[in-house]
Amino acid sequence: VRNRRDEAVFEYTAKFDHAYLDASGIRVTEAEIQEAMEQVDAGLLDVMKQSMENIRSYHEKQKRNSWFDAKPDGTILGQKVTALESVGVYVPGGKAAYPSSVLMNIIPAEVAGVKQIVMVTPPGKDGKVNPVTLTAAHLAGATQVYKVGGAQAVAALAFGTQSIPRVNKIVGPGNIFVALAKKAVYGHVSIDSIAGPSEILVIADDSANPRFVAADLLSQAEHDELASAILVTTSMDLAKKVSLEVEGFLKVLPRSEIISKSLDNYGYILVAESMEKAVEASNSIAPEHLEIVTRNPFEVMTKIQNAGAIFIGEYSSEPLGDYFAGPNHILPTNGTAKFFSPLGVDDFIKKSSIIYYSREALEKAHKEIELFAEAEHLTAHANSVRVRFE
Repeated sequence: VRNRRDEAVFEYTAKFDHAYLDASGIRVTEAEIQEAMEQVDAGLLDVMKQSMENIRSYHEKQKRNSWFDAKPDGTILGQKVTALESVGVYVPGGKAAYPSSVLMNIIPAEVAGVKQIVMVTPPGKDGKVNPVTLTAAHLAGATQVYKVGGAQAVAALAFGTQSIPRVNKIVGPGNIFVALAKKAVYGHVSIDSIAGPSEILVIADDSANPRFVAADLLSQAEHDELASAILVTTSMDLAKKVSLEVEGFLKVLPRSEIISKSLDNYGYILVAESMEKAVEASNSIAPEHLEIVTRNPFEVMTKIQNAGAIFIGEYSSEPLGDYFAGPNHILPTNGTAKFFSPLGVDDFIKKSSIIYYSREALEKAHKEIELFAEAEHLTAHANSVRVRFE
């Protein structure tokens, strides 16, 4: 893609997505957006708008302002906050549509003030984008949408082609090919993170409702055979009841085959000696989603060091965060919650340091600066300050 640009993008789109596109049809038109919006159920459209309001309201609170600190000694120090000029948003296509991910990626960028938000998503064999995905992109504020997916879409955003503009940062989840492509282009552009399979960990005591806990564990296990669902509880009785509830749900849930494989590979019920041990286990795992269903959930929450999102109490189930509450659902996975944060406005800004010294202010400090520079054998550094006081 870097070498052959558009030609390579069209070739791979034909090969992998079986859609035959050219420069005249790769960008989604206004007419296609209108057609898509007419196909979306009115009830779903209303829910998406409510969800957007909640997401925007939450992310508005994350906005940072530039600041300046002027002192009487003639110095001004500060920090200038600037939105990134352009961002590429990857949205998976394939078997399902994920309008919630569209909203979660685009709205924080729009709140941050990004001027160019370029979305890419794989087309169907008919060369069209899923209407729900396209409607979500339009409502959230995407400035351009292109019908391209996979590693070739990531490369196009990173290097630019005749049809697709180069961007400064690429965000959004995708399959293993998309994740590895993002890793490969990192450095040419910035990326949000390398997202792994979804995870949920529930900390519960004997006050928890086993049916609720089982349902919440399965809400993540249905994502993927590699997804992880873990219960850490202080009650052996609850552990047994949750296990029975899981078996009951598996008989009725449509995606039970995926869920069963996920639970066989990465599903655990761990019984801890105490709540302190349960918290220790959770902090060690650093889950993407953490639910706390205990008598004193807020007290337990204060002891949590590592988690992408924390859901408190039995009526704050994980899908509330996926779709509606407002905090971002693009979260650190694979234990990276030990050092990464959820996607947010901070991911779409950069900061510049501001430094101003008057002659008088520099005069007071110039000998110290020269001494420091000479200690590092950087004599031209020292000279740059010294010449001002010859």
